[in-house]
Amino acid sequence: MENPNFVENLRLACSTRRSVSQICREIGINRQQFNRYINGEARPSPHNLARIASAFGIGSEDFHLPQRQFRERLLQRAGKGVGHDNLLAGFPGDIAALRRHLGYYQTFHLSLSWPGKVISSCARLHEENGLVKVKSIERISDRANEIRQFSKYEGSATFSRNRIFIVEKSMDPQSIVAQTILMPFETHQRVYLKGVTIGVSWRKENTPYATRMIWRHLGSTTDLRALLENCGALPLGSRQLPAPVRSYLEDSAAVSAG
Repeated sequence: MENPNFVENLRLACSTRRSVSQICREIGINRQQFNRYINGEARPSPHNLARIASAFGIGSEDFHLPQRQFRERLLQRAGKGVGHDNLLAGFPGDIAALRRHLGYYQTFHLSLSWPGKVISSCARLHEENGLVKVKSIERISDRANEIRQFSKYEGSATFSRNRIFIVEKSMDPQSIVAQTILMPFETHQRVYLKGVTIGVSWRKENTPYATRMIWRHLGSTTDLRALLENCGALPLGSRQLPAPVRSYLEDSAAVSAG
């Protein structure tokens, strides 16, 4: 029986990997032949279909599913268990657009716990099993109050309508969930991502707050030691802050003061 969903589902599955060439190498199928499958010019034999399905961790029969159910099955088999949760089924969204922003970042946001200070942290966006994962580290040393804070967060990112939505969870016994929305300054400028973050201040009686957040892209590789050394609480007027960061956050501080 002809499968009307096969081509679209195969394309969807391929979009979760870095390249079609990589998929062909994993499966052991000629690239030219695989292109015929993607373009709907030919259908794989039962043997080749089984090999393709195995590469994505699904069954051959899954390619008969409607596209929405097929996406959920891909995530389920990747160990993400989204079931019929519409929110989680939205991850990773536009994976091709999101891949343009993978790499290491220095992140900056105004702090409620340390008024007048900017928290400089570090983060990484990386692809894993067709999803984009986020790992962040926040390290603060406050000698005057004898406070040393070291927090790790892990989460996921999705891209939709030129916006990156990030949900993270702190990796400690009393974990919290943090949310961030970012977007590029303009089409051809990908160094900075501006947006907002929502959190809870642990030094101000657990007061919820929202503030501007800006991420500075450092590339696909970086000096991790130097990246961590740049983490901490900095005065808003610090020369260590890049000019676009200082300008964006000073505007936010002015609005809050008004």
